[in-house]
Amino acid sequence: MNNEEKERHTFDGMEPVVKSVSVKKPQSFFGERPLTAIEMAPRVLRYQSRRDFLVFGAGALAALAGAGFVLPQQTLSRMGMPRNMDSPGKEWFLNKALRIDDDVAEALYSGTRRVPTYTKSQITSLKNNYNGATPDPSYISGWNLTLSGLASGLSISLDIRNLLTRFSVHEQITRLVCVEGWSGIAWWAGLKFDDLLRAYPPMSQAKWARVESSVNLDASGNPDPYFMSLDLATARHPQTLLATHVNGQPLTVDHGAPLRLLVPVKLGLKNVKAITSITYVAEEPRDYWAERGYSRYDGI
Repeated sequence: MNNEEKERHTFDGMEPVVKSVSVKKPQSFFGERPLTAIEMAPRVLRYQSRRDFLVFGAGALAALAGAGFVLPQQTLSRMGMPRNMDSPGKEWFLNKALRIDDDVAEALYSGTRRVPTYTKSQITSLKNNYNGATPDPSYISGWNLTLSGLASGLSISLDIRNLLTRFSVHEQITRLVCVEGWSGIAWWAGLKFDDLLRAYPPMSQAKWARVESSVNLDASGNPDPYFMSLDLATARHPQTLLATHVNGQPLTVDHGAPLRLLVPVKLGLKNVKAITSITYVAEEPRDYWAERGYSRYDGI
């Protein structure tokens, strides 16, 4: 018999008698415990079952209504819900949810946290990922970087020779992560954005930089300036570069010659190619993709 010890006792003139003694094993903390029997009157059981069914049904209806509120109209039509549920409230709800993700990413930002670096043997190919057509290289000969919103009250224009002779060149091998789902590791070189900020300080109330490429084109080849907002805390991050070289060679037009922004702690859409101007401002400036429904902080 399991978990039992048998003791034999002998009495005068009688056969030995077997006595069973139960021995309990210690109950493991993670061990399965026997179910406790609960007795309930049939009337109470019917009442609770009916209540649980109603609560479940109400929750299912609420979930369906919520889905109808946030899902695209095309999806609703496929589900047999042709009613147009687009509204300013729906847009506000979706934007608010997106903003929560931004707020969390911004709260977790640390100027001392660095993204991983790699070796040259780990370098991979990079896509030419302009939003539209690749610009014609003819713009490079007349290229200048314009700085505005400076503490001096002046606007400064710098060419690539000014930048390469005035500032130290820093190198790093980091990953560029695209919002489309691909990434690539490259060997970058250029000046630190923080060095530019120290050399040409922004006005005291500035908290943001508007980084723009006026040479950007749309898919049809028409002018389509690309602009992006970058908080100055991220601009001062030690891995944020104004890159002039990639994989040991000067940038080509495909990768934003002669100067592009490299922000490894942000998604690729913040890494503006062919920068032509940087403007420092107190309030968050317009952002190309944020105006088209994407996140505005885009931290990784």
